[in-house]
Amino acid sequence: MWEIDPNFRDDVFTFARVQYDSRGGFGRGRGGNRWQNDYPDSDWNFSLRLEQLTSLKVDPNGKVLRLTDPELLDYPFLYMNGVGGMYLSEEEAVALRRYLTNGGFLMLDDFWGDREWQVVTEQLSRAVPQWQPRELPLSHEIFHIVYDLNQRPQVPSIRHWRSGRTFEDHGPGSDRGPNYQGLFDENGRLAVLLCHNNDLGDGWEREGEDPEYFREYAVKWSYPMGMNIIFYVMTH
Repeated sequence: MWEIDPNFRDDVFTFARVQYDSRGGFGRGRGGNRWQNDYPDSDWNFSLRLEQLTSLKVDPNGKVLRLTDPELLDYPFLYMNGVGGMYLSEEEAVALRRYLTNGGFLMLDDFWGDREWQVVTEQLSRAVPQWQPRELPLSHEIFHIVYDLNQRPQVPSIRHWRSGRTFEDHGPGSDRGPNYQGLFDENGRLAVLLCHNNDLGDGWEREGEDPEYFREYAVKWSYPMGMNIIFYVMTH
């Protein structure tokens, strides 16, 4: 834990996670609790590393919000994890549209394969049907803005890594490599980042569980990519 300057309590970066409903999905937290995947350790660890390693002043506690929360527009960055079975109500789809068209940014993490990709893109299309996913090439600024990455990161969960896999098997398409795609608004602003075939949050959550996993995934990929995303969001 660390103290926030009381004179600037409302001027710190807050890692904001979205609580959502889900149908099915893989792994821990199936059904309505899937939004809690990697929570709270990933959020705490990532917030700590942002505070330690960057110039940002960060709230150590983070925030959990529903898309319909009246405070949503106070947070420029939102994070959703384990979204392969997510379901948005009509009210939530409208609230997400309002958030994104007012300049907000959404990162979706830890979903794999063709089926989960279809679920996520179908749900997003209910909020912003006119925005179509576009692949982000390695040359995109988000891979270089702070840490200059020489490849697009792919992070498996520690459980899959311990079984000898470099990806998580969630069905067909899970083994095709990292798939970073974005939804862009009418002005060309990247508003939604889809970190498909990836579990960046596990690199944050599990950093203290295995020295090799920490070195190979948390240090090399999860933290650098996460910090690149935050600085891209906060400077565009």
